[in-house]
Amino acid sequence: MSQNEDTMNEDTMNEDTMNEGTTNEDTVVAAVIRSFQERSRAGQLKYGTTLDRTDLSPQQWAQHMQEELMDAILYLERLKREMSRNSLKK
Repeated sequence: MSQNEDTMNEDTMNEDTMNEGTTNEDTVVAAVIRSFQERSRAGQLKYGTTLDRTDLSPQQWAQHMQEELMDAILYLERLKREMSRNSLKK
């Protein structure tokens, strides 16, 4: 086990010990999980299948992923421009 893993395990144990008897929900994680579930349902309605489908090759999955990541970069650039314009207005 590496030193980083040891440190992470100690941190986790300390957090677990500190939170004994409490049920603190990480609201950010919960929101992301809900978003994944909603996206899955929307995809099933739109495409009539889940990611468990077997009709795509690894190459096709890689192509889908590349296209999604390219879209993400475009969305990021759009947001950066808007944030830059907003900071100039202040």
